[in-house]
Amino acid sequence: MTGILSNWLSEMHIDGLLSRNSEAPILSFEFVPPRTDAMEQRLWHCIRHLAPLAPRFVSVTYGAGGTTQTGTLSTVLRLKRETDLIPAAHLTCVGATREEVDGLARCYRDAGVNHIVALRGDPCAGYSPRPGGYAYASDLVAGLRRIADFDISVVAYPETHPTASSPDADLDNLKRKLDVGATRAITQYFFDSEIYLRFLDRCLAAGITAPIIPGIMPVSNYEQIVRFSAVCGVTVPAWLRHLFDGTAKNPELRRIIACMVAVEQIRTLQTYGLNEFHVSTLNRSDLTYAIAHVLGVRPTETNASHNLTGLLETTEIPHDRETPADFDPTEGTQEGAPPFMLRTLFG
Repeated sequence: MTGILSNWLSEMHIDGLLSRNSEAPILSFEFVPPRTDAMEQRLWHCIRHLAPLAPRFVSVTYGAGGTTQTGTLSTVLRLKRETDLIPAAHLTCVGATREEVDGLARCYRDAGVNHIVALRGDPCAGYSPRPGGYAYASDLVAGLRRIADFDISVVAYPETHPTASSPDADLDNLKRKLDVGATRAITQYFFDSEIYLRFLDRCLAAGITAPIIPGIMPVSNYEQIVRFSAVCGVTVPAWLRHLFDGTAKNPELRRIIACMVAVEQIRTLQTYGLNEFHVSTLNRSDLTYAIAHVLGVRPTETNASHNLTGLLETTEIPHDRETPADFDPTEGTQEGAPPFMLRTLFG
């Protein structure tokens, strides 16, 4: 009994989730462009809440086939004008001419937006590259490099892109995107850290030396995550299902579990020397803020959204936990802009 108690009290067993010795990670956040006035109010409330955490950058997603192009553009330009945050604009090429894509890129360049997340985009059924357009994300990256010295992020798939002919072919595609000028890759979300680590080993073996930033998806809605993971080819481990069993009517417990899972995932990866992570906010600030706080990320003295304070203090925003989600993932590929890490075919 004494031996069991000694093992239980050993610091080694409690040095993960709440370790005081772990360095606070570098975080970036992802936002979804709003489709209604109410969603816009919630988005800017979320930005105001998270801005003091001084993320490395904040990205704004792009709807399937460019369906939220206006919302993405206006959100990114407003972030540039009214905050001190560094906005990263998602830009896709599917369904658009090269001139249309180049024109949007020049608009960002002229506004001082330097960071682009370059994606092929979600194609419709029976997709074939548009004549005269950018066929693939690697073509888009090369095109962006001709326009300006952008900081370009692309996507990587630890569990292989759903339409790739093989894991090796998918890795070759990632290397092409980086070789033609991308700065870094952000991964599709994953839950098993070993999947990412094995993927990182494969990247290094293939000669990829650019940063591969882990994409973190807090599980704010377990059922939605299960549905999309099945489409995206993301493994939902049994232990995650077990954690959420019996929680459907207890949203507070679900938030606690979601925070715990995300923090433990990041802490685990930190033990392997990783210290930068891209977190999908779903335009919900409370869960993201809690995760950051547990990880040791604290507000800076300079509020990065100081220019927004007067505007937003006059707007009453319902509490995060009292309203439904800002998007319906089951409709996202047709009408909205689901989070980057819930997207399926963005190349």
